[in-house]
Amino acid sequence: MASLPAPVPALPAATVTLVRDTSAGLEVLMLQRNHQSGFMPGMFLFPGGALDPGDRSDAVLARCAGLTDTAASAALGMQSGGLAYWAAAIRESFEEAAVLLAYGETGELVNPGEASRAKRYAEYRRRLNAGEDILAQMLERESLRLAVDRLTYFSHWITPVSAPRRYDTRFFAAVAPEGQEAFPDNVEAIHHVWVSPAEAVERHRAGVYKMRTPTLTTLEQFAPFDDTEALIAHLRAQTDIPAILPHIAPSGKRLLPGEAGYEALADAEAQGKWKT
Repeated sequence: MASLPAPVPALPAATVTLVRDTSAGLEVLMLQRNHQSGFMPGMFLFPGGALDPGDRSDAVLARCAGLTDTAASAALGMQSGGLAYWAAAIRESFEEAAVLLAYGETGELVNPGEASRAKRYAEYRRRLNAGEDILAQMLERESLRLAVDRLTYFSHWITPVSAPRRYDTRFFAAVAPEGQEAFPDNVEAIHHVWVSPAEAVERHRAGVYKMRTPTLTTLEQFAPFDDTEALIAHLRAQTDIPAILPHIAPSGKRLLPGEAGYEALADAEAQGKWKT
């Protein structure tokens, strides 16, 4: 029997779960991926993606507020380069959902949708979505500092080894800025919804929302909390954030560390195929 090809490398990535308080309780922002996407088409997930070279640039890292690379790297268990994940999470939120976590010159969160800024920021967003390395340019021209101090790191997931595209993803949570309206980029994301974590889980179980394990697990983790303050306090109190690498059983079921049968699938050739 021929051996399977070696797993593709897992690219460094970051994602952010934006949360808000409403009269009905805590809600999260979810995006639906384009149905024509070559990876996870139609899935409901959170804004995020692979790190770009610009996220690591000195010009961007110098404009991160309230967190050093030393502290960020320590939180991620890395020697250096950790702050780029925080920068990437904020950039992805702006690219995919139009929500920008950045301070202006006076220390306030800037709303990119305000009439005096909307045209300029729409162009920045278009260029970022086109793959242009202009994050540092945008920050300098608009006198912005990325509000990395508003992000809370809470989870670490690695895509199963049989996937055609793999990510080593750090998960962050942040309270959505008041007054900013989210809307998808209509490229990678085609639909957005604010929904309670518990309701999103129920929609998944009913077959309405397609999700992958990391997204579903995050929603289940958030569901018990009534407001953002309690949730963020709980996430910040975590002292151990292990990397989670799901295994795929021959049946297609995702197994997590500690679940029955997980260790038996440690050999990649024993695992089932990735399915979109």
